[in-house]
Amino acid sequence: MKIKICGMKDSENIQEIASLNPDYLGFIFYEKSERNIQIKTLPIIPETIQKVGVFVNTPLEAIINKIHQYNLNVLQLHGNESIEFCKTLKKDLQKISRKITIIKVFSIGETFDFNLLLPYEKICDYFLFDTKGKQHGGNGIVFNWQLLENYPSEKHFFLSGGIGIDEIDLVQEFLKTNIGKKCYAIDVNSKFENNTGLKDVTRCKQLINKLR
Repeated sequence: MKIKICGMKDSENIQEIASLNPDYLGFIFYEKSERNIQIKTLPIIPETIQKVGVFVNTPLEAIINKIHQYNLNVLQLHGNESIEFCKTLKKDLQKISRKITIIKVFSIGETFDFNLLLPYEKICDYFLFDTKGKQHGGNGIVFNWQLLENYPSEKHFFLSGGIGIDEIDLVQEFLKTNIGKKCYAIDVNSKFENNTGLKDVTRCKQLINKLR
């Protein structure tokens, strides 16, 4: 099981969490977020860790600039990005010499229509399912994972939304289900913080040890 730790913003804390060797570290480029990253360059991170840029309705040119500035490997689109936008983005990414992965986020509520995902299947590498809330992520609330039984795709996904240490046993049970077998990675954020944007090393280590 892959593990993504998101909302990193402090250089020292980034290095501390990187020493645990998660599969992905997420950096939020959204000024309205309390976890918006403001450092101009990232500290040295092992190449085994994928650097994820999280964007919310960000203009295409700005995304490309951040890819180069922070040497990003993955783009997480957390807004209302249209299929046309994603197609244009993917085309522009082909001009970059290395593979850039695209994750499209969908916020899941009781009435979510999973057919909305279908046009994105050939464009995005993964989907990420988060809890529908007031904010674009970081709401700290778990959604009803049984809703994913309506997931019509074979594409693997990231599971997000309010996952903390107390939910890990539930995550392990979910992974045993038919739909859970399509879960590629677990994405965590606010439930692993001491302060906003500062991840607790001990809890993150517990997470990695339990899910690997």
